Amino acid sequence: MNQQIQSSFRALSDPTRRQILMELGEDELTISEVVDKFELTRTAVRKHLTILEEGNLITVTPRGKERVTRLNPTGLKTTAEWFNYFDKYWDTALNSLKKAIESNDPKTREKKK
Repeated sequence: MNQQIQSSFRALSDPTRRQILMELGEDELTISEVVDKFELTRTAVRKHLTILEEGNLITVTPRGKERVTRLNPTGLKTTAEWFNYFDKYWDTALNSLKKAIESNDPKTREKKK
């Protein structure tokens, strides 16, 4: 697994950081706005945002005296693609479950006769 995915998973491992991502999914936020939404210290918010940025899940851009934080669609896509690799296993498991249920369901057995 490459270093970028490792950093993304590290960023996603914390519930506060996941919630920050959810908020950023609604709109870009300044660091001050994140502080207000989460009632965390500015230092704690900066640490969370740094880890999210290292995971390539957000971008932080200076705008005047503020720093604006946004989701990074490219980084999120890379992480999502890693998870999507495992969809085939879910599909196989769900199909097996469906067959097992249908084979034990009297209504389904009657239709097959």
